[in-house]
Amino acid sequence: MNRLPATPLLLDAAGRGALVTGAAGGIGRATVALLRAAGAQVAAIDRVAVDAGDGVFSLLADATDEGALETAVAAAAARLGGIDYVVHAVGAVGAGPLHETSLQDWRRLLDANLTSAFLLARACHRYLRRPGGALVLLSSTNGRNGGGPLSGAAYAAAKAGILNLTRYLAKEWAAEGMRVNCVAPGPVDTPMLERLTEQQHQQLMAALPLKRYAQAEEVAGTIAFLFSSYAASITGSCINVSGGMLLD
Repeated sequence: MNRLPATPLLLDAAGRGALVTGAAGGIGRATVALLRAAGAQVAAIDRVAVDAGDGVFSLLADATDEGALETAVAAAAARLGGIDYVVHAVGAVGAGPLHETSLQDWRRLLDANLTSAFLLARACHRYLRRPGGALVLLSSTNGRNGGGPLSGAAYAAAKAGILNLTRYLAKEWAAEGMRVNCVAPGPVDTPMLERLTEQQHQQLMAALPLKRYAQAEEVAGTIAFLFSSYAASITGSCINVSGGMLLD
């Protein structure tokens, strides 16, 4: 359900360039839409084409493929005339106990969730405008509370890695006037939850004090806030969007 106001109130992104990876997913697509509504020109990167209307430049690339991602980021920067905002919304979830996790799946999930963030940060650094450039990475409550069998060990470990990658980059890039933050959603009403059984949905809902899943647009709004001038003194932080599942 799209609850975006016609004109976003926090972020005026007119004349800005934004790059979103994982743009075909639920959170990625909502973020593309919000940044466009705020006036940004957006480059949307994913393994499948993103048809999001005027002002959105769709690029095909696997975010875990170093060469393909660097080529896509360079093309985006050329098209946008520079990059102000970068969002890493790439992710893949696992499941089950550790002893059932193959080495292949472990590596695949770390690559999808963590290595892709490293590759994106490295590729976009040279194109970010200074000062004022900003990067937002997506972690998860699983990265903060250890996760569980619904997402698996590799996903929890990768999302925990996002937290310290955020902190490291925030310190390294601060001298150039650039900010790095992350968002840690709990359950979000996207196709990623369609894999769950009715019993698993009931268990998740029981763990949510607000008794509702977050909407992708709400996560997108949090990302937009982190790009806004109201967040100019926020860097190295992780915003918890979990419906009370995780209490800071």
